[in-house]
Amino acid sequence: MTRRLPSTPPTLPGFAYVRALGSGGFADVFLYEQNMPRRQVAVKVMLADVVNDQVRQMFQAEANLMAQLSTHPSILTVYQASVSSDGRPYLVMELCSASLSERYRRERIPVPEVLRIAIKIASAVETAHRAGVLHRDIKPTNILMTAYGHPVLSDFGIAATLAESERTESVGLSIPWSAPEVLMDETSGTIASEVWAMAATVYSLLAGRSPFEVPGTDNKSTDLINRINRAKPEPIDRADVPARLELVLQRAMSKKPEQRPGSVLELIRELQAVETELGLPQTPLEVAMDDWALATVADLEDRTRVRSVTALGGSDRRRRRARTLTASGGIATVARDGSGSADHGSGMRGPQSKRVQWLSWMLVAVSAVVIALGATAMVVLIRGASGDIPRVSDISASVDDGTVRFSWQDPGLSAGDSYEITTHDGRSSVQKGTTFLADAAPGSRVCISVTVNRSGKVGEPSNEKCVDA
Repeated sequence: MTRRLPSTPPTLPGFAYVRALGSGGFADVFLYEQNMPRRQVAVKVMLADVVNDQVRQMFQAEANLMAQLSTHPSILTVYQASVSSDGRPYLVMELCSASLSERYRRERIPVPEVLRIAIKIASAVETAHRAGVLHRDIKPTNILMTAYGHPVLSDFGIAATLAESERTESVGLSIPWSAPEVLMDETSGTIASEVWAMAATVYSLLAGRSPFEVPGTDNKSTDLINRINRAKPEPIDRADVPARLELVLQRAMSKKPEQRPGSVLELIRELQAVETELGLPQTPLEVAMDDWALATVADLEDRTRVRSVTALGGSDRRRRRARTLTASGGIATVARDGSGSADHGSGMRGPQSKRVQWLSWMLVAVSAVVIALGATAMVVLIRGASGDIPRVSDISASVDDGTVRFSWQDPGLSAGDSYEITTHDGRSSVQKGTTFLADAAPGSRVCISVTVNRSGKVGEPSNEKCVDA
């Protein structure tokens, strides 16, 4: 098939054309140099012969979505959008490299690097989902690399809101990375299909090919569709890919959407658990906090004033007590230095001085009792809070083709809680999902227990669940 030549680059005010970067079905991408501020940028220009009202709406939607989401560190930054003098809409974007889409085909990318890229891109997808947006075209070629080696997700050209995706509509498809239900036209996209596409993309970066591409055979569209609908992806032919990572990807590419992780966030937690199992530092999750921009300057000033009162040191408390006691009886020295001596400047002598000394010691003793009672109450409160951590019960298990699938009901986790899974051989992992997969050799016995972790405190573990394979 002959590739078409790029279209004529438009004249854009404030930009100087350099060269063509690539061509697609609806647009070309050109390298321009922006005059002010001076920098090189990528400009995506719609093709003149495809521009109509529908394409203009798609372009406007993409521009708005990218502007909304591109503050995320793993989403391609859009600088501006407009229409050229010849009527073609265009986007001015951060200049990035498409080297990853070529690299994974010609060399084996190290597993730690693939996990890092996967978690960062999945964080971008999760952020889009929280904004009510589906990407609908997650694949290796839509992962670009910045000049600093940071992966970014690009091309929201066929993105849709979650509400719109409930209506089945015709969209462009990248077949090797499309979920079965999308290929069968049962839906134009869901969170579950994005989980599938994300897992298929990670598989591709590890295997050097798409999940259902069979080297040495026909890999036409019809062949791929049939395999995606009927078969499981072949094992990744790499000794350095841990079995647990393959299990995570197989589960995320399950034929039935309900058997996949319930969200991209859940997939991220499973990938982070693989990092932990490999002894790697976990790649941080990059999802915006809901209230990150809600605090005003006045709020911060108020909080600062409150903290400045409650954070007084011991010497400040003693000085305050000294001023209070001086106003009520002139025993400042007794309260200040704790020596028990009378303030000779007060004019008190003899029995009166002894009474003051006795009173001051009584004050010290009462304070000590109050502090002790407060500490005891704090211990009781902490213990009481720990006792409120929910407990997992009734773990179920099934065995399928050498894999044990453990699952349980959510006992009532709060935001930030997680599950700690401990296996019979003493290994442990942390995750958010209520499903755990384990390899099981024929004739072996696999056991796990599950504990809820809340802010570093663990609750009571579940009863151990064992399965004979």
